Amino acid sequence: MNRRNFLIKSAFLMAGSLLGLNSFSKAFAICEKENDSSFQPLISIIIDDIGYSISRARDFLSLNIPITFSVLPCLSNSYNLAVEIDDKGHEIMLHQPMEPYNSHLDPGPGALYVGYETEKIAGIVEKNISSIPFVTGVNNHMGSRFTSCGTEISETLRVIRGRDLFFIDSLTSGRSVAYKSARKLQMPAARRNIFLDNRLEDKYILRQLHKLQIHAKIHGHAIGIGHPFPETARAIRLFISKHSSVSFVHISDLLPAFNNNTDYS
Repeated sequence: MNRRNFLIKSAFLMAGSLLGLNSFSKAFAICEKENDSSFQPLISIIIDDIGYSISRARDFLSLNIPITFSVLPCLSNSYNLAVEIDDKGHEIMLHQPMEPYNSHLDPGPGALYVGYETEKIAGIVEKNISSIPFVTGVNNHMGSRFTSCGTEISETLRVIRGRDLFFIDSLTSGRSVAYKSARKLQMPAARRNIFLDNRLEDKYILRQLHKLQIHAKIHGHAIGIGHPFPETARAIRLFISKHSSVSFVHISDLLPAFNNNTDYS
């Protein structure tokens, strides 16, 4: 090992310890991939809650990287924003509202609740998908309770699969069985790795983006979910100006990596 590689590996070992990567082997894995000139980690960023504000959505359209926009149903700007987003060459998902554990939180119009019969679930999901043009997939809005209920989420996923769409588990709860259920149904699916903006501070969001980058370097790919906040757009803009070694792709481009994995846990 030459001196340069020794120093690089030492730096990654320290980074692994500081960021809680749990083992030195992961830090070495990052380093080995960093030294492979053909390796380029892939990051997909999903921006949720599209439909409320046109100007905030456009902040992300101006970033000039592939972004997947998840559009809420039944909002006044949802349809027109989907058309504009597609025109700019970006990917669109339905941001399907689902019931959270916190009964004081309103998931909004077009939501799914635990206890709904199969026909009602199908009708709501079909209506929401049809209301937004150019939809290629679906992810959950809220839904900590709904995604933990195997029967209801499986019925929802069957409707999505029937429309030849993929599903992304936003993982709003550690109890979610949505990704596992989707894989058992043999439909294209993936799950979120990191939420970017649980705190609306530029520095915090930038740290989350760095964590996302590290995850991508270890696993080859990573999925981050953010929201249409000015702080999120600023942090992403700063991040991409400093990190040319990362490729940003639409979420559908990462699906093969997830679906080649037979671990449904």
